[in-house]
Amino acid sequence: MYLKNFDYPLFVTYTLLCLFGLVMIYSASMVWAVKRWDYSADFYYNKQILNLVLAFIAFFVVSVIPYQLFKVKKIYGTILVVTFLSLFAVKQFGFSPGGSGAVSWINLGVMNVQPSEIAKLAFILYFAAIFKKKEEKKLLNSFSQGYLPPMILLFAALVLIYLEPDLGSALLLFAVALSVVISSGIRFRTFSYFAVPLTIAFSMLLFLVIKFPSLFFSGKRVGRLEAFLNPFSDEKRYGYQVVNGYYAIGSGGLQGLGLGQSIQKLGYLPEPQTDFILAVISEELGLFGVIVVLGGLFFLIARILLIAIRTTDSMARMICTGVAAWIGFQTFVNVGGLAGLIPLTGVPLPFISYGGTSVLLLSMALGVVANISTHVKISHSKRKS
Repeated sequence: MYLKNFDYPLFVTYTLLCLFGLVMIYSASMVWAVKRWDYSADFYYNKQILNLVLAFIAFFVVSVIPYQLFKVKKIYGTILVVTFLSLFAVKQFGFSPGGSGAVSWINLGVMNVQPSEIAKLAFILYFAAIFKKKEEKKLLNSFSQGYLPPMILLFAALVLIYLEPDLGSALLLFAVALSVVISSGIRFRTFSYFAVPLTIAFSMLLFLVIKFPSLFFSGKRVGRLEAFLNPFSDEKRYGYQVVNGYYAIGSGGLQGLGLGQSIQKLGYLPEPQTDFILAVISEELGLFGVIVVLGGLFFLIARILLIAIRTTDSMARMICTGVAAWIGFQTFVNVGGLAGLIPLTGVPLPFISYGGTSVLLLSMALGVVANISTHVKISHSKRKS
Protein backbone atom coordinates (compact mmCIF):
# COMPACT_ATOMS: atom_id res chain seq x y z
CA MET A 1 0.00 0.00 0.00
CA TYR A 2 2.82 2.42 0.93
CA LEU A 3 4.93 1.77 -2.20
CA LYS A 4 1.86 1.85 -4.43
CA ASN A 5 0.82 5.30 -3.19
CA PHE A 6 4.29 6.74 -2.70
CA ASP A 7 4.83 10.13 -4.40
CA TYR A 8 7.50 9.17 -6.94
CA PRO A 9 7.51 12.48 -8.88
CA LEU A 10 8.27 14.33 -5.64
CA PHE A 11 11.02 11.90 -4.64
CA VAL A 12 12.63 11.70 -8.09
CA THR A 13 12.78 15.50 -8.44
CA TYR A 14 14.22 15.83 -4.92
CA THR A 15 16.83 13.13 -5.64
CA LEU A 16 17.90 14.62 -8.98
CA LEU A 17 18.30 18.09 -7.42
CA CYS A 18 20.45 16.67 -4.62
CA LEU A 19 22.64 14.65 -7.01
CA PHE A 20 23.01 17.59 -9.39
CA GLY A 21 23.98 19.74 -6.41
CA LEU A 22 26.55 17.14 -5.36
CA VAL A 23 28.24 17.29 -8.77
CA MET A 24 28.28 21.08 -8.74
CA ILE A 25 29.61 21.19 -5.15
CA TYR A 26 32.60 19.12 -6.27
CA SER A 27 33.18 21.35 -9.28
CA ALA A 28 32.75 24.60 -7.32
CA SER A 29 34.76 23.65 -4.22
CA MET A 30 37.76 21.66 -5.45
CA VAL A 31 40.06 24.69 -5.92
CA TRP A 32 38.71 26.56 -2.89
CA ALA A 33 39.23 23.52 -0.61
CA VAL A 34 42.90 23.22 -1.60
CA LYS A 35 43.79 26.90 -1.95
CA ARG A 36 41.91 28.32 1.05
CA TRP A 37 41.91 25.51 3.61
CA ASP A 38 44.62 23.13 2.36
CA TYR A 39 42.09 20.29 2.25
CA SER A 40 41.88 17.60 -0.40
CA ALA A 41 40.08 18.61 -3.60
CA ASP A 42 37.14 16.30 -2.81
CA PHE A 43 36.76 17.39 0.84
CA TYR A 44 33.41 19.19 0.46
CA TYR A 45 32.20 16.56 -2.00
CA ASN A 46 32.81 13.74 0.50
CA LYS A 47 31.24 15.74 3.33
CA GLN A 48 28.15 16.40 1.22
CA ILE A 49 27.84 12.68 0.42
CA LEU A 50 27.61 12.04 4.17
CA ASN A 51 25.10 14.89 4.50
CA LEU A 52 22.95 13.40 1.73
CA VAL A 53 23.07 9.90 3.23
CA LEU A 54 21.74 11.31 6.51
CA ALA A 55 19.20 13.43 4.62
CA PHE A 56 17.83 10.49 2.60
CA ILE A 57 17.55 8.35 5.75
CA ALA A 58 15.70 11.20 7.47
CA PHE A 59 13.40 11.60 4.45
CA PHE A 60 12.34 7.94 4.44
CA VAL A 61 11.98 7.70 8.23
CA VAL A 62 9.75 10.80 8.39
CA SER A 63 7.79 9.75 5.28
CA VAL A 64 6.49 6.61 7.05
CA ILE A 65 5.57 8.44 10.28
CA PRO A 66 1.89 9.51 10.12
CA TYR A 67 1.93 13.30 9.95
CA GLN A 68 -1.01 13.41 12.39
CA LEU A 69 1.42 12.51 15.19
CA PHE A 70 2.83 16.03 15.02
CA LYS A 71 -0.52 17.19 16.38
CA VAL A 72 0.27 15.49 19.71
CA LYS A 73 1.22 18.15 22.25
CA LYS A 74 4.16 16.18 23.65
CA ILE A 75 5.67 15.81 20.19
CA TYR A 76 5.36 19.38 18.90
CA GLY A 77 6.14 20.63 22.41
CA THR A 78 9.41 18.66 22.44
CA ILE A 79 10.29 20.00 18.98
CA LEU A 80 9.71 23.58 20.19
CA VAL A 81 11.78 23.05 23.35
CA VAL A 82 14.68 21.64 21.33
CA THR A 83 14.42 24.58 18.93
CA PHE A 84 14.56 27.23 21.65
CA LEU A 85 17.32 25.43 23.56
CA SER A 86 19.42 25.34 20.39
CA LEU A 87 18.73 29.03 19.72
CA PHE A 88 19.84 29.89 23.28
CA ALA A 89 22.85 27.56 23.06
CA VAL A 90 24.19 29.11 19.86
CA LYS A 91 25.22 32.21 21.84
CA GLN A 92 27.23 30.12 24.30
CA PHE A 93 28.60 27.36 22.09
CA GLY A 94 28.12 28.68 18.56
CA PHE A 95 30.68 29.86 16.05
CA SER A 96 30.81 32.04 12.96
CA PRO A 97 31.55 30.06 9.75
CA GLY A 98 34.19 31.62 7.53
CA GLY A 99 34.35 34.72 9.70
CA SER A 100 30.91 35.86 8.56
CA GLY A 101 30.29 37.62 11.87
CA ALA A 102 27.01 35.84 12.61
CA VAL A 103 27.39 33.29 15.44
CA SER A 104 24.76 30.94 14.08
CA TRP A 105 26.23 27.42 14.08
CA ILE A 106 26.81 24.76 16.74
CA ASN A 107 29.47 22.08 16.28
CA LEU A 108 28.11 18.64 17.26
CA GLY A 109 31.21 16.79 16.11
CA VAL A 110 29.51 14.74 13.39
CA MET A 111 28.16 17.85 11.73
CA ASN A 112 27.58 21.57 12.27
CA VAL A 113 23.97 22.49 13.06
CA GLN A 114 22.24 25.79 12.33
CA PRO A 115 19.36 26.29 14.82
CA SER A 116 17.59 28.81 12.60
CA GLU A 117 17.04 26.00 10.06
CA ILE A 118 15.54 23.82 12.78
CA ALA A 119 13.22 26.69 13.69
CA LYS A 120 11.71 26.81 10.19
CA LEU A 121 10.55 23.19 10.26
CA ALA A 122 9.60 23.42 13.95
CA PHE A 123 7.28 26.39 13.46
CA ILE A 124 5.68 24.90 10.33
CA LEU A 125 4.74 21.78 12.31
CA TYR A 126 3.81 23.71 15.47
CA PHE A 127 1.64 26.29 13.68
CA ALA A 128 -0.10 23.58 11.63
CA ALA A 129 -0.81 21.52 14.75
CA ILE A 130 -1.92 24.38 16.99
CA PHE A 131 -4.13 26.04 14.36
CA LYS A 132 -5.74 22.66 13.64
CA LYS A 133 -6.64 22.44 17.32
CA LYS A 134 -7.88 26.05 17.31
CA GLU A 135 -10.05 25.17 14.31
CA GLU A 136 -11.58 22.21 16.13
CA LYS A 137 -12.32 24.45 19.13
CA LYS A 138 -13.68 27.16 16.79
CA LEU A 139 -11.13 29.72 17.98
CA LEU A 140 -9.63 30.66 14.61
CA ASN A 141 -11.65 33.85 14.47
CA SER A 142 -10.41 34.95 17.87
CA PHE A 143 -7.17 36.91 17.65
CA SER A 144 -6.39 36.79 21.38
CA GLN A 145 -7.09 33.07 21.85
CA GLY A 146 -6.38 31.75 18.37
CA TYR A 147 -3.32 33.57 17.08
CA LEU A 148 -1.70 35.71 19.76
CA PRO A 149 -0.04 32.94 21.87
CA PRO A 150 1.62 31.19 18.87
CA MET A 151 2.73 34.55 17.44
CA ILE A 152 4.41 35.48 20.75
CA LEU A 153 6.51 32.30 20.54
CA LEU A 154 7.34 33.08 16.92
CA PHE A 155 8.54 36.60 17.74
CA ALA A 156 10.66 35.24 20.62
CA ALA A 157 12.41 32.94 18.11
CA LEU A 158 12.77 35.79 15.60
CA VAL A 159 14.47 37.98 18.22
CA LEU A 160 16.93 35.21 19.14
CA ILE A 161 17.84 34.64 15.48
CA TYR A 162 18.15 38.38 14.79
CA LEU A 163 20.55 38.72 17.77
CA GLU A 164 22.98 36.18 16.26
CA PRO A 165 22.81 38.43 14.13
CA ASP A 166 21.10 36.73 11.19
CA LEU A 167 18.49 39.07 9.73
CA GLY A 168 18.09 36.99 6.55
CA SER A 169 17.11 33.80 8.42
CA ALA A 170 14.80 35.78 10.73
CA LEU A 171 12.94 37.29 7.77
CA LEU A 172 12.73 33.87 6.08
CA LEU A 173 11.27 32.27 9.21
CA PHE A 174 8.72 35.08 9.51
CA ALA A 175 7.68 34.74 5.85
CA VAL A 176 7.31 30.96 6.13
CA ALA A 177 5.33 31.18 9.37
CA LEU A 178 3.09 33.88 7.93
CA SER A 179 2.34 31.60 4.96
CA VAL A 180 1.09 28.94 7.37
CA VAL A 181 -1.05 31.53 9.18
CA ILE A 182 -2.64 32.67 5.90
CA SER A 183 -3.38 29.07 4.86
CA SER A 184 -5.00 28.31 8.24
CA GLY A 185 -8.29 29.84 7.08
CA ILE A 186 -7.90 33.03 9.05
CA ARG A 187 -10.47 35.72 8.28
CA PHE A 188 -9.26 38.98 6.81
CA ARG A 189 -10.55 40.95 9.79
CA THR A 190 -8.64 38.77 12.27
CA PHE A 191 -5.53 38.84 10.07
CA SER A 192 -5.67 42.64 9.91
CA TYR A 193 -5.29 42.86 13.70
CA PHE A 194 -1.60 42.05 13.39
CA ALA A 195 -1.05 42.56 9.65
CA VAL A 196 -1.82 46.29 9.71
CA PRO A 197 0.40 47.13 12.74
CA LEU A 198 3.18 44.96 11.33
CA THR A 199 2.98 46.66 7.94
CA ILE A 200 3.17 50.10 9.53
CA ALA A 201 6.04 49.07 11.83
CA PHE A 202 7.94 47.41 8.98
CA SER A 203 7.51 50.45 6.72
CA MET A 204 8.83 52.76 9.45
CA LEU A 205 11.72 50.39 10.17
CA LEU A 206 12.58 50.15 6.47
CA PHE A 207 12.63 53.94 6.18
CA LEU A 208 14.93 54.25 9.21
CA VAL A 209 17.24 51.49 7.94
CA ILE A 210 17.65 53.18 4.56
CA LYS A 211 17.98 56.65 6.10
CA PHE A 212 20.21 55.73 9.09
CA PRO A 213 21.72 52.27 8.38
CA SER A 214 24.55 52.70 10.90
CA LEU A 215 21.98 52.68 13.76
CA PHE A 216 20.92 49.11 12.94
CA PHE A 217 23.91 47.41 11.34
CA SER A 218 27.63 47.04 11.78
CA GLY A 219 29.99 48.65 9.28
CA LYS A 220 30.17 45.38 7.31
CA ARG A 221 26.41 45.16 6.88
CA VAL A 222 26.13 48.84 6.02
CA GLY A 223 28.73 48.17 3.34
CA ARG A 224 26.66 45.27 2.02
CA LEU A 225 23.59 47.48 1.85
CA GLU A 226 25.52 50.15 -0.06
CA ALA A 227 26.97 47.44 -2.32
CA PHE A 228 23.43 46.26 -3.09
CA LEU A 229 22.52 49.76 -4.25
CA ASN A 230 25.69 50.10 -6.35
CA PRO A 231 28.07 47.10 -6.18
CA PHE A 232 30.59 48.60 -8.63
CA SER A 233 31.14 51.60 -6.35
CA ASP A 234 33.14 49.35 -3.99
CA GLU A 235 33.89 46.27 -6.06
CA LYS A 236 37.15 45.54 -4.24
CA ARG A 237 35.48 45.21 -0.86
CA TYR A 238 31.74 45.02 -0.10
CA GLY A 239 30.65 44.70 -3.71
CA TYR A 240 33.27 42.03 -4.40
CA GLN A 241 30.97 38.98 -4.23
CA VAL A 242 28.14 40.51 -6.24
CA VAL A 243 30.44 41.85 -8.96
CA ASN A 244 32.26 38.54 -9.37
CA GLY A 245 28.90 36.79 -9.42
CA TYR A 246 27.93 39.06 -12.31
CA TYR A 247 31.17 38.16 -14.10
CA ALA A 248 30.38 34.45 -13.68
CA ILE A 249 26.85 34.85 -15.03
CA GLY A 250 28.03 36.98 -17.95
CA SER A 251 30.81 34.55 -18.87
CA GLY A 252 28.46 31.56 -18.98
CA GLY A 253 26.05 32.86 -21.60
CA LEU A 254 23.55 30.35 -22.91
CA GLN A 255 25.60 27.14 -22.93
CA GLY A 256 28.35 27.87 -20.40
CA LEU A 257 32.10 27.30 -20.48
CA GLY A 258 31.75 23.61 -19.70
CA LEU A 259 31.55 21.56 -16.51
CA GLY A 260 34.59 22.27 -14.32
CA GLN A 261 35.71 25.25 -16.43
CA SER A 262 34.59 28.12 -14.17
CA ILE A 263 37.14 30.91 -13.72
CA GLN A 264 35.44 32.74 -10.85
CA LYS A 265 35.64 29.68 -8.58
CA LEU A 266 39.45 29.86 -8.72
CA GLY A 267 39.49 32.26 -5.77
CA TYR A 268 37.37 35.17 -6.94
CA LEU A 269 34.13 33.90 -5.35
CA PRO A 270 34.44 33.23 -1.59
CA GLU A 271 32.81 29.91 -0.59
CA PRO A 272 31.54 29.21 -4.14
CA GLN A 273 30.01 25.89 -3.04
CA THR A 274 27.46 27.59 -0.76
CA ASP A 275 25.68 30.90 -1.39
CA PHE A 276 27.12 31.49 -4.87
CA ILE A 277 26.88 27.99 -6.30
CA LEU A 278 24.29 29.18 -8.84
CA ALA A 279 26.88 31.63 -10.20
CA VAL A 280 29.24 28.69 -10.83
CA ILE A 281 26.40 26.72 -12.43
CA SER A 282 25.63 29.70 -14.66
CA GLU A 283 29.28 30.06 -15.70
CA GLU A 284 29.86 26.37 -16.38
CA LEU A 285 26.49 25.24 -17.73
CA GLY A 286 25.05 28.56 -18.88
CA LEU A 287 21.45 29.67 -18.85
CA PHE A 288 20.32 26.12 -19.62
CA GLY A 289 21.88 24.85 -16.39
CA VAL A 290 20.18 27.60 -14.39
CA ILE A 291 16.82 26.78 -16.01
CA VAL A 292 17.23 23.09 -15.08
CA VAL A 293 17.89 23.98 -11.43
CA LEU A 294 15.15 26.58 -11.07
CA GLY A 295 12.77 24.42 -13.11
CA GLY A 296 13.34 21.50 -10.74
CA LEU A 297 12.74 23.68 -7.69
CA PHE A 298 9.62 25.18 -9.28
CA PHE A 299 8.26 21.70 -10.04
CA LEU A 300 8.89 20.68 -6.43
CA ILE A 301 7.02 23.74 -5.11
CA ALA A 302 4.14 23.22 -7.57
CA ARG A 303 3.91 19.53 -6.61
CA ILE A 304 3.72 20.36 -2.91
CA LEU A 305 1.05 23.00 -3.48
CA LEU A 306 -0.95 20.50 -5.56
CA ILE A 307 -0.86 18.09 -2.61
CA ALA A 308 -2.06 20.94 -0.38
CA ILE A 309 -4.99 21.56 -2.72
CA ARG A 310 -5.96 17.87 -2.89
CA THR A 311 -5.96 17.21 0.85
CA THR A 312 -9.09 17.72 2.92
CA ASP A 313 -7.16 17.96 6.18
CA SER A 314 -6.41 21.56 7.16
CA MET A 315 -3.32 20.52 9.13
CA ALA A 316 -1.88 18.77 6.08
CA ARG A 317 -2.71 21.81 3.96
CA MET A 318 -0.87 24.13 6.33
CA ILE A 319 2.21 21.89 6.46
CA CYS A 320 2.41 21.67 2.67
CA THR A 321 1.93 25.43 2.28
CA GLY A 322 4.69 26.10 4.82
CA VAL A 323 7.16 23.72 3.15
CA ALA A 324 6.42 25.13 -0.32
CA ALA A 325 6.87 28.67 1.03
CA TRP A 326 10.15 27.65 2.69
CA ILE A 327 11.62 26.32 -0.56
CA GLY A 328 10.18 29.19 -2.60
CA PHE A 329 11.27 32.07 -0.37
CA GLN A 330 14.72 30.58 0.21
CA THR A 331 15.23 30.15 -3.53
CA PHE A 332 14.12 33.73 -4.15
CA VAL A 333 16.46 35.13 -1.48
CA ASN A 334 19.45 33.17 -2.83
CA VAL A 335 18.81 33.99 -6.49
CA GLY A 336 17.75 37.56 -5.67
CA GLY A 337 21.01 38.20 -3.81
CA LEU A 338 23.04 36.79 -6.69
CA ALA A 339 21.14 38.85 -9.26
CA GLY A 340 21.34 42.04 -7.17
CA LEU A 341 17.57 42.24 -6.66
CA ILE A 342 17.95 42.16 -2.86
CA PRO A 343 20.93 42.51 -0.47
CA LEU A 344 23.09 39.43 0.12
CA THR A 345 22.02 37.49 3.19
CA GLY A 346 24.05 34.27 3.02
CA VAL A 347 21.12 31.92 2.35
CA PRO A 348 21.89 28.59 0.59
CA LEU A 349 20.09 27.40 -2.54
CA PRO A 350 17.77 24.53 -1.48
CA PHE A 351 19.15 21.02 -2.18
CA ILE A 352 21.97 22.45 -4.35
CA SER A 353 24.30 24.36 -2.03
CA TYR A 354 26.76 22.62 0.29
CA GLY A 355 25.52 22.26 3.86
CA GLY A 356 24.30 19.57 6.20
CA THR A 357 21.61 21.31 8.25
CA SER A 358 19.81 22.84 5.28
CA VAL A 359 19.54 19.65 3.22
CA LEU A 360 18.74 17.53 6.31
CA LEU A 361 15.89 19.74 7.56
CA LEU A 362 14.48 20.32 4.05
CA SER A 363 14.58 16.55 3.45
CA MET A 364 12.67 15.95 6.68
CA ALA A 365 10.11 18.55 5.58
CA LEU A 366 9.72 16.79 2.22
CA GLY A 367 9.37 13.50 4.09
CA VAL A 368 6.35 14.91 5.94
CA VAL A 369 4.92 16.12 2.62
CA ALA A 370 5.48 12.67 1.07
CA ASN A 371 3.57 11.11 3.97
CA ILE A 372 0.71 13.57 3.43
CA SER A 373 0.71 12.75 -0.29
CA THR A 374 0.44 9.04 0.50
CA HIS A 375 -2.54 9.66 2.80
CA VAL A 376 -4.20 11.80 0.11
CA LYS A 377 -3.81 9.06 -2.52
CA ILE A 378 -5.11 6.36 -0.16
CA SER A 379 -8.16 8.44 0.79
CA HIS A 380 -8.90 9.17 -2.90
CA SER A 381 -8.63 5.43 -3.71
CA LYS A 382 -11.06 4.57 -0.92
CA ARG A 383 -13.58 7.11 -2.21
CA LYS A 384 -13.43 5.64 -5.71
CA SER A 385 -13.89 2.11 -4.43
